[in-house]
Amino acid sequence: MVLAYFPSPAQGVWYLGPFPIRAYALCIIAGIIVALMIGDRRWAARGGERGVVYDVALWAVPFGLVGGRIYHVLTDWKTYFGPGGAGPGAALRIWEGGLGIWGAVALGGVGAWIACRRRGIPLPAFGDAVAPGIVLAQAIGRLGNYFNQELYGRETTVPWGMEIFRRRDSSGMVGVHSLDGVSTGQVAAVVHPTFLYELLWNVLVFILLIWADRKFRIGHGRLFALYVAAYCVGRFWVELMRDDTATHIAGIRINVFTAMFVFIGAVVYMLLAPKGREAPESLRGRQPLQAVEQESRVEEWAEDLVAAATGTGIVAAATVAGEHEGEDAEAVGDIDERAKDAELVDADAAVTEADLAEAEAQFVESVKAEEFALEAESEDELVEVQSDTGAEAEAEAEAMDAIDDEAEESADAEDGPVIVYESADRESDASVVIYASESGEPTPVELAVVDEAAVQEAAVIDEAAALEEAEEEITAEDESHAVVSEPEPEPEPEPEPEPEPEDKFEPEPEPEPEPEPEPAASAAEPDAKAIEVKEQRRRSTLKRLLWGVSDRSGD
Repeated sequence: MVLAYFPSPAQGVWYLGPFPIRAYALCIIAGIIVALMIGDRRWAARGGERGVVYDVALWAVPFGLVGGRIYHVLTDWKTYFGPGGAGPGAALRIWEGGLGIWGAVALGGVGAWIACRRRGIPLPAFGDAVAPGIVLAQAIGRLGNYFNQELYGRETTVPWGMEIFRRRDSSGMVGVHSLDGVSTGQVAAVVHPTFLYELLWNVLVFILLIWADRKFRIGHGRLFALYVAAYCVGRFWVELMRDDTATHIAGIRINVFTAMFVFIGAVVYMLLAPKGREAPESLRGRQPLQAVEQESRVEEWAEDLVAAATGTGIVAAATVAGEHEGEDAEAVGDIDERAKDAELVDADAAVTEADLAEAEAQFVESVKAEEFALEAESEDELVEVQSDTGAEAEAEAEAMDAIDDEAEESADAEDGPVIVYESADRESDASVVIYASESGEPTPVELAVVDEAAVQEAAVIDEAAALEEAEEEITAEDESHAVVSEPEPEPEPEPEPEPEPEDKFEPEPEPEPEPEPEPAASAAEPDAKAIEVKEQRRRSTLKRLLWGVSDRSGD
């Protein structure tokens, strides 16, 4: 029976002159690129911004490489610091292989946390987006172990066993673990290809994550926890099959304990984390501070440039020149419509000094023409306002003349002095001349410039004084009439005793003297009526005069 063993590569390093090209490094780089591409697409599909994954990778990848190397050195310290070890210098030669996935994920997560914090995005959501890409990158990285002829299992006779060869390096040393050596063709053993087992397991985990995320819309870091738990399951049984050099605790490889404890932690997180998925708005985050400052500076420069160009007429000149240039090019047939747009955008480069001067002159002329038009409109409006003001002044003057005529007529009809208020300046309501008239001709008494409050106060005082004078006159006239009418009935009883001795006369005609007070009453009645008429006329005159003053003072 022919066994289907497959051989390991003859070598894992090729030289391009003095520069070595290592298959292990190429596989690691290829895995990182694939993880970034898948993570960026998934992050954008969840509502995040494209390119954020690459920004976070600038922190996460270096941290992950350092963390993976530290874990490898700590768990395999005898190879570097034990008796006959390679020494501390070999611990830094990361290109020779030896990265622990546990340390890479742990310290890489720290770098991702720093970057996510700077961008204002949630780390659990970011982990869910990149988890499938990480496990696929691990599968690609396991191909590097194949070229390095490492991470193999115990000897086996299964048909898919892998043949490992002895390799000779440049120094002449021959061994199975010679990374820089070339195969001698001598088979050292047939072993389980545990790197291939883990590679296939990682591909299955990748498919599981994609399916679960689409089926259940997992979020809040639970998908990343599912990746960790599923990987730990596969790594647990793969470690039990390995037979290469490793650190043991109680006869058990240390990675077995690591896989068990990490698995428990991942399951606990999956049970405690919130269900559902984050809102797409929460994945936008914020831009870095430097990017914001650069954008603000660019905006300030653009605003200053636009302001300067607008003030000097460059924008107008460039637009005009671009239009003429595009029309000429269309007429000749040198450019098409799409090229015309490009020419219009770059027209400012073709503007000459003469064109700029002409455009500026045209701009200045247009501004002057607009100013002249505005001045003409303002002058027309001023003329209209003045004409309206003149008409109002004439109407006011006529009203004041009518008031003056009424005042003169009332002054002629009355004996007492009449106070007449007249505006000294027909166009101004502030100056008032007070005239005192007894004979009918007004005599100026006082010229004062008062405000509205003073005029109104004077009008109120004058009205009160006039009313008091009218009341006094009415009281005096009533008293005088009372004195004249009271003695008239006194002689009436005198003739009454004379007819008493005469018995012939009847007492009936005695009331004849009673009608005597009637003429007195009738005489008094016209006087009272005359007083009332005078009083009404006086009050109406005072009201008209005061109304005219208050009306003019309130305009």
